[in-house]
Amino acid sequence: MKAAGLLFVLFAIYGCSGKPYVVEPGGDADSPRTSRLYVVSHGWHVGIAIAAEELNAVIPELEERFAGAEYYEIGWGDEGFYQAPAITIGVTLRAIVWSRGAVLHVVALPASPTEYFPVSRVVHTCLNTEEVESLARYLSDSFSRDGDGKLLELKRGLYGNSQFFDGEGRYHLLNTSNKWAAKALKSAGMDISPTFKLTADSVMGFVEDNRNDCTL
Repeated sequence: MKAAGLLFVLFAIYGCSGKPYVVEPGGDADSPRTSRLYVVSHGWHVGIAIAAEELNAVIPELEERFAGAEYYEIGWGDEGFYQAPAITIGVTLRAIVWSRGAVLHVVALPASPTEYFPVSRVVHTCLNTEEVESLARYLSDSFSRDGDGKLLELKRGLYGNSQFFDGEGRYHLLNTSNKWAAKALKSAGMDISPTFKLTADSVMGFVEDNRNDCTL
């Protein structure tokens, strides 16, 4: 019981703490939902996909780097693990125990995520203007910037037209890539608790069970 209680306290302390922080949407929660937010499962982690024009408005550098993109798929994770050429036990342990920092993986999609990832599990929900704006701010806050406010490009990405960028926050056992995605969903107005959303299935299942339909 003591061990279980300690674990609960740790989850409570670290559940929503740490950068990037959730951005709560304001405005009218019942306004028309006309924008799709996609969540893509890659097995062990999920990516968040949003229309490029919606994120370009707050991060214009992405439009310069990925001209002509229809959507951006974004993932967050440990600097070493995410960019490693091969996943080993050592790489995994370093990510969990002594992560040096975080990175973002941005992929420019020329079509919708359901078309681009035809064999992957993809779910979506629909957002209103206020929810899109708060989600975009959360995603923007996930990028680290230099002294001039510029994004920090790292290695080329894993597939397609993609790029790694230096990210905010630090990966650890209680602050995983899937928790980052859960905080993105909360920033998009979904009633989700990021604390226990540590697996891809837990995030995907929540969206499937709580998705909002688009306003025609």
